[in-house]
Amino acid sequence: MAEEADLDLVVISPNQAPPVAKILNYGKYKYELEKKAKEAKKKQHVVDIKEIKVRYKIDTHDYEVRLKNIRKFISQGNKVKVVVMLRGREMQHSNLAIELAEKFIADLASDPVVVEKKPMIEGRNVTVWFAPSS
Repeated sequence: MAEEADLDLVVISPNQAPPVAKILNYGKYKYELEKKAKEAKKKQHVVDIKEIKVRYKIDTHDYEVRLKNIRKFISQGNKVKVVVMLRGREMQHSNLAIELAEKFIADLASDPVVVEKKPMIEGRNVTVWFAPSS
């Protein structure tokens, strides 16, 4: 029947019993599939992980700038990793770094933000993960 119509016999679902096949123009079918895939790729948003590094001795203005950046990244739909770095003897004051991380959480409580991972010490850093609430 496909040869009479000058078309191709295309197997759509080979795993079903019986296999599903259609008589159609294969070139046109392939073009339509590529077009759909391209359209779907246009609409998808890749979630990036933005990293903000701070020290626990951060000044108030610098803190506000970092907070504004976190809000901007979250509004764009990205995840944010806040890293409070500790150097040398600052490791003895890791509780101050954890307090700073919790201050970020408290200041972002009114925003549409979810704390993905609570503040935790990883080596010489204290990290907190934020994600947009969806």
